[in-house]
Amino acid sequence: MSTPRQPRETRAGLEPLAVLPVFVPLQDKRAVLAGSNGGAPWKVKLLAAAGARVDVYAEEPSDELRGVPAEIAAGSVTLHERRWTPEDLQGAAFAIGAMEDEDDCVAFVAAARAAGAIVNAVDRPHLCDVKFGAIVNRSPLVVGISTEGAAPVFGQTVRARIEAMLPRGFKHWVAAARDWREAVSARFHGFSERRGFWERFTDRAFAEPDRTPTEADLADLMGQAEALPLGGAVTLVGAGPGDAELLTLKALRALRNADVILYDDLVAPEILDYARREARTMLVGKTGHGPSCRQDDINALMVSLAKSGKQVVRLKSGDPLVFGRAGEEIEACEAAGIPCTIVPGVSAAQGAAASLGVSLTHRDAARRLQFVTGHDRRGALPEDLNWGALADKSVTTVVYMPKRTLRALLERAVAEGLAPETPALVVFNATRAKQATVAGTAADLADRIEASELEGPALLMVGEALRRHNARSAEQGMGIRAEAS
Repeated sequence: MSTPRQPRETRAGLEPLAVLPVFVPLQDKRAVLAGSNGGAPWKVKLLAAAGARVDVYAEEPSDELRGVPAEIAAGSVTLHERRWTPEDLQGAAFAIGAMEDEDDCVAFVAAARAAGAIVNAVDRPHLCDVKFGAIVNRSPLVVGISTEGAAPVFGQTVRARIEAMLPRGFKHWVAAARDWREAVSARFHGFSERRGFWERFTDRAFAEPDRTPTEADLADLMGQAEALPLGGAVTLVGAGPGDAELLTLKALRALRNADVILYDDLVAPEILDYARREARTMLVGKTGHGPSCRQDDINALMVSLAKSGKQVVRLKSGDPLVFGRAGEEIEACEAAGIPCTIVPGVSAAQGAAASLGVSLTHRDAARRLQFVTGHDRRGALPEDLNWGALADKSVTTVVYMPKRTLRALLERAVAEGLAPETPALVVFNATRAKQATVAGTAADLADRIEASELEGPALLMVGEALRRHNARSAEQGMGIRAEAS
């Protein structure tokens, strides 16, 4: 018997960043721009839009630069038609060099740094303390995009896509959040209570983005937040079969609200990216026929964390209520007096069928759908399977965790009356990039699986509803097919 695994934390931190994205407040602060190259007018407009008092020094300003002071809607711009001097930089919080001459720009950057200013040099990244990226403006919601100079056109396209995704009305909601923050903090002293308020605020903003929020919204949201249960709790969440886009909105909310996430090996890593950054993530892996954390240890950890006041998400592949041991975890919470809620997920069977383009209950082929486990507590073929039901030609059978017992299960089913020519298939890594299918019949599928040498979580499907899919697969040779996820 293998040694049980122990739960372990897995949060490794951020992936490497090419640059650090930061936002610089410039409201009522002094900024300086020297020079008049092609990028100067836009940079002046940006500084003024951020509320800065901008002094521009240019010996021969272009007509476009001359026109900037009349175009600004915030801040102020003063144009000085002369060359800059080091004294001009005193008291500047931000400085931009926009001159053509390299030596002049180097001198300007040195003087600006000596004066304590943050420095940008137009078209000279080697002289910059900070660089400008593409901007999506829903102020006070501001999105900055950088490709670190590698692909400016790509960055602009990303900006355009985000522009299309973010309703302009969001600026009213973010402004309301700014105005309400003090009142919310005064009303809710606990971090989890405040987070509950802002979660519901965000949901309402996304539901009605083009409406300006009112004081009635504030009162209603505060009432909802006060009605939330206090203390620790457990939420069993279905992560779906692998594709992160199959997460439900309720699952996303649970991940955003979690203090600790206990997840299994089969949960796709990208799904954890939806958790809030401060959440602890702990692998409590249960690998079929391999080293696994004991269920009792998982239950004890889950209850212990909830008793300490944490919001715990138990994240399971597929749907937690379908062969996910949810029953044991629900009972552990009930015994400890811990509130436990369940967020269903797209099951492996649903995800696989959708990826294959197969209706598991096609009315010309199947009047019933049944889910079966491929092994018992000992890892062997269950002795109490209803073989008559498995042999029924009007049924589609989905077998979870079938790899170890697949040959024995199919041979027994045929012996019990399942027609040997019944279509059958196994889906590996359902809905993921490496999804692959091995198709055959009840009589030959086991041989095909062994010949394929495919690995990963697997799902067995048997029944006449699969005949059309298997016919297509046969046309491609050997019944092995990589599916588009």
